Amino acid sequence: MIRFNKFSIIAILALGFVIVSCDKKDAPSDSFDTSGTYTQIDQMGRPAINTVFSSSADKNAFNSTEPSKMGTAFQSKFQSRLLALNAGYTTNALTQTASQFTTLLATDVLNVKMNGTTTFFDGTNVLTGRALADDVIDVELLLIFGGPTGGSNPGLTKDNVNANDKSFSSTFPYLATPF
Repeated sequence: MIRFNKFSIIAILALGFVIVSCDKKDAPSDSFDTSGTYTQIDQMGRPAINTVFSSSADKNAFNSTEPSKMGTAFQSKFQSRLLALNAGYTTNALTQTASQFTTLLATDVLNVKMNGTTTFFDGTNVLTGRALADDVIDVELLLIFGGPTGGSNPGLTKDNVNANDKSFSSTFPYLATPF
């Protein structure tokens, strides 16, 4: 003999409701063609690099260029833009010349350090990855405008957004909960 308690009946009714309320028209479509070749349409290893250093005409080209070819294609353009943004640029807090810095920026990849601290830049560790709480824009502004000590142009080295609007989670996937 089959016995049902009140929780079993509620579970069966709830499952029935879910099945009945599902409609084929709401199901995601998988009718797109997956047999072709795909094209990279965005690079974001280092946020804002394309936004700041690429001309309008180069933004799509930058996004679709293989990282191994980016330096050759964009370094000199990035250097011209860097010097237009900061005509007094000599070296940055990483002791990089304009050529060295823009060579680094022109290849938009995110480096990963397998052992040790993972950070975009914390004063000691440099571009060893990127933690969620890293203030990437402040680091980029500091490297563009801060000069050899990071103290030049103090009004241009921070975006004044000092924290995420919500706390990050301590468990995977570590992102803050949505609003």
